[in-house]
Amino acid sequence: MKAYAIEYAPEVREHLRQLTKRDSVAVLDAIDQQLTHEPCTEARNRKPMRPNPVAPWELRVGRFRVYYDVSERPNRVVKVVAVGVKERDRVRIGREEVLL
Repeated sequence: MKAYAIEYAPEVREHLRQLTKRDSVAVLDAIDQQLTHEPCTEARNRKPMRPNPVAPWELRVGRFRVYYDVSERPNRVVKVVAVGVKERDRVRIGREEVLL
């Protein structure tokens, strides 16, 4: 089965820049490992989300959250739209707290 291409929304670069180098590398590694094959299959760290304004899927990487969407046509693409930091029951994406 052909792997999915990973695309990043322009704002994701700024989201990653706010993390430490070590944390951003861990998040990028998890994206490569978890989302290139079967990104729409629920797993321990990957799940569909309730309807929200950010994205339909969430990947958990420790205290970080990767929000993404998947397109099958015309090509198989995972679009990473945001990277957030979860602190208790709150998620911060960039400099904003987001209700999900």
